[in-house]
Amino acid sequence: MSARAFIVGAARSGSGKTSVAVGLMRALARRGLAVRGAKSGPDYIDPGFHAAATGAPGVNLDSWAMPPAFLGALAAAQAEADVLVIESAMGLFDGVPAGPGRTGAAADLARAWGVPVLLVLDVSGQSQTAAAIARGFASHDPGVRIAGVVLNQVASERHERLCRAAVEAIGLPVVGAVHRNPDMALPERHLGLVQAREHAALDAFIDRLADVMARSIDLDSVLALATPLAVTGDGSAALPPPGQRIALADDAAFAFVYPHVLRHWRAAGAEILPFSPLANEAPDPAADVCWLPGGYPELHAGRLAASGQFLDGLRRFAGTRPVHGECGGFMVLGRAIEDADGVTYPMAGLLGHVTSYAKRRMNLGYRQARLLGATPLGPAGARVRGHEFHYSRVIETGDDAALAELSDAEGRPLGLSGARRGNVSGSFFHAIASE
Repeated sequence: MSARAFIVGAARSGSGKTSVAVGLMRALARRGLAVRGAKSGPDYIDPGFHAAATGAPGVNLDSWAMPPAFLGALAAAQAEADVLVIESAMGLFDGVPAGPGRTGAAADLARAWGVPVLLVLDVSGQSQTAAAIARGFASHDPGVRIAGVVLNQVASERHERLCRAAVEAIGLPVVGAVHRNPDMALPERHLGLVQAREHAALDAFIDRLADVMARSIDLDSVLALATPLAVTGDGSAALPPPGQRIALADDAAFAFVYPHVLRHWRAAGAEILPFSPLANEAPDPAADVCWLPGGYPELHAGRLAASGQFLDGLRRFAGTRPVHGECGGFMVLGRAIEDADGVTYPMAGLLGHVTSYAKRRMNLGYRQARLLGATPLGPAGARVRGHEFHYSRVIETGDDAALAELSDAEGRPLGLSGARRGNVSGSFFHAIASE
């Protein structure tokens, strides 16, 4: 089985892509179709909403961080369904100038695989001008096919008629119009949407989205524009499991793990042993490595500082076995976290740095890392691609050895990053795939 696929794209973030994509996934699944979701780019949060909408794990498809063969392998695995809905990150063509087909933009996927685009146009504050924007999308790249348009944030029936007529006059079919509805808004915080696991009454919310999309969008037309996805590849660039039994922190403070990483670890025979630091649980002593993912520890610093069983157990574990922290996990491995109110809470102290969310500064971008020592990420000298997205920053560095040398997406050096001490390592860098 290979799914019919389409990309939900838009001009920018905040255009309603996620609401439309998630609602369509559930609406199509209600028809008895096996639906899967995917997200272009390095987004942790949206795949959780995709999984909730479809009942199947989501996946990230990142043309910059993932070599083409690995990208193809992930897409092929996710296409074992009837329909694959790929949600674009940011705007459809937004990426980095890193070479043809490796920009990270969803347009790379459309061009490489011939996947058509369902363009979501936020028409608030405009009417016939929507056609000019749609024409720009349709002509911008001849390798990217805009197959249909959904008008979003429509104010009235008259507004819909004006926008629809203008867009259809340039030869693009309008397959739906979603009228303004504040109840469809997804809650947000500083790193984007609130995680799916934190959304109250999530299933009922997704059902409401599906109801709206089923009323507002011609589902038969959407299915008709989707085309079979025929891709192949291999998993040679997948991050190898850091151990046979992996103790994985997993709760509202530690949730940013890419689905493809866990999928590969399990496929390679590793056993995942989840535990909750917020529930004051320590890593399983039967594990042979501990992994602390990113998340929102800065929002739970006081609770984590009071979790003596977790912190003591983590310190005991690190005495004999590797522990690695990414972003939020890296923060907890340090001596302390300063929260948004300027209150400082002690953390594990396994590395020497102190981080602050009070003195915050946004760090965002793709990263290339060359590891300077052996860690759960790989051996010394290994090269890994990933990204950073955080507001907290290091305010005291400590005297630990650096984890890696970083450069940006275009290869410009960014200096040393992260820390290593004994069995413990960590960095704000989120690993996606090996080079």
